[in-house]
Amino acid sequence: MKVVILGSGVIGVTTAYYLARAGHEVTVIDRQSGPALETSFANAGEVSPGYSSPWAGPGVPMKAVKWLTMKHGPLKIRPMLDPAMIAWVVRMLRNCTGARYALNKSRMVRVAEYSRDVLRDLRAETGIAYDERTQGTLQVFRTQKQIDGAAGDIAVLRDYGVPFEVLDRAGCVRKEPALASNRDIIQGGLFLPGDETGDCQMFTTRLAALAEALGVTFRYGVKIKSLTMAGRRVTGVETDAGVFAADTYVCALGSYSPLLLKQVGLSIPVYPIKGYSITVPITDPSWAPESTVMDETYKVAITRLGDRIRVGGTAEIAGYDLTLRAGRRATLEQSLGDLFPRGGDVSRATFWTGLRPMTPDGTPLIGGTSLDNLYLNTGHGTLGWTMACGSARVLADIISNRKSEIDTTDLSMARYAA
Repeated sequence: MKVVILGSGVIGVTTAYYLARAGHEVTVIDRQSGPALETSFANAGEVSPGYSSPWAGPGVPMKAVKWLTMKHGPLKIRPMLDPAMIAWVVRMLRNCTGARYALNKSRMVRVAEYSRDVLRDLRAETGIAYDERTQGTLQVFRTQKQIDGAAGDIAVLRDYGVPFEVLDRAGCVRKEPALASNRDIIQGGLFLPGDETGDCQMFTTRLAALAEALGVTFRYGVKIKSLTMAGRRVTGVETDAGVFAADTYVCALGSYSPLLLKQVGLSIPVYPIKGYSITVPITDPSWAPESTVMDETYKVAITRLGDRIRVGGTAEIAGYDLTLRAGRRATLEQSLGDLFPRGGDVSRATFWTGLRPMTPDGTPLIGGTSLDNLYLNTGHGTLGWTMACGSARVLADIISNRKSEIDTTDLSMARYAA
């Protein structure tokens, strides 16, 4: 069948690839001049199933209050009269219970673990390269309280058979030798050997080329205006380049998905959460990270990508504002300077921001909608790169009426109706 995909970030491009492999005729539409030029462009670079956790959990509201008062706190809120923001926050707070945290994390880990496996298969089949490393992720704790607080996550990892190691200070330095320069600020760590890293923008660009070889058409520089309807079916996508018609439509517009879908009466619980990154050229490889180090204090990920260090993190609730704020850059530089002070030249860093499409429960929206031929693949939050291949494979199976390799019953919008 003919399928139109809206969005050419990592989610849209992976969806196009797997739908084309399933035999469908696919067209991708995006307003940018190429793939992965918005949220997928300069993310933290992690493919981290082991760290797939919802924001909402026990104690998070109290932590959030503390974070808001910290100079380098991981959370900032820009107050505004935005009903969508208020509704999203209220829904998120409702998920801050132990039972809902466990349920939501189990969903996220299921998708993320599957996605990592699908990515490995894709790499083996195609030879796609994207500055990838398969050396795991190390979460470093600066206080005993942080170590104690990881017990719940460790229990979930154990329940789902995710390999992990609990490390003392010396163990952390063995995994990441460059931490030796400031080892005294580290109390311990959690190492996940199954996690990976890679340049998401490089991956998406190269996968788009592979998708084109399978017959996918990419229409870049095309602004999407609206969906045209007939009853409960989408009949076309109206753009500044004309109307694109198909049998089936996939919305993979990330944070902008709710704005388009609202026009046809669909309300989805996705809200933009702003994140930042700096990309720093490596000056001394021996003092740079080997893979990814998660700084639990600042909620910042420091990742080695080829000859660069990507430092990503912080969360800002500020609607669709894309202003680059110096205070957020300072937080990223602080974390890098604490852990890898000799690894890169911060004076030559590039500074970037993007909008993460977050759901209140952390789990993405993958599957059908109340419209007969409209599907969603959005709401991945900070885990779009981690979950991309698995989400795309799942949705391709759903659209092709094939049985998916994982349970998909609680991944669509239906879970909110329930």
